[in-house]
Amino acid sequence: MGMSNYYQKLREKVGSELIFMPCVAGIIRNEVGEILLQNKGNGEKWSLPAGAIEIGEAPAQAVVREVWEETGLYVVPRRLIGVFGGKDYRYQYPNGHQVEYNVFMFECVIQSGELSPVDDETAELQYFNPNNMPELALPYSKQLFTKTDNNGMKRG
Repeated sequence: MGMSNYYQKLREKVGSELIFMPCVAGIIRNEVGEILLQNKGNGEKWSLPAGAIEIGEAPAQAVVREVWEETGLYVVPRRLIGVFGGKDYRYQYPNGHQVEYNVFMFECVIQSGELSPVDDETAELQYFNPNNMPELALPYSKQLFTKTDNNGMKRG
């Protein structure tokens, strides 16, 4: 739902300077294993449904909230896939605000809902085959998006 009061107040103090931003991202698959991506429609690259963790919020709670706001889907985070950060996870928004993300990435399962964003941050939602995804805004390893079965064989 846009920038929270916390980040608005922080930005009033630091302007567009680089800040750390703890955030979450969700990998959501459809029944054929394709991954849901979001296009904000503002010239940014495609991304996973994702967003900042709010004060007092656990990462798992944040991914449920962010996915719902950006997709209209209610999900359950099943597994923490990894935590990513560092210089490679720096990003500059179109308004000039700079962040260095610390991303808690969860594999999520859809419980209910339908693809219909609640907020105004999403212009388009689309499922992509993990082997044919567009370039993402953050440099996640492609291996994160391929599943393995119980025998260690990769699936799309």
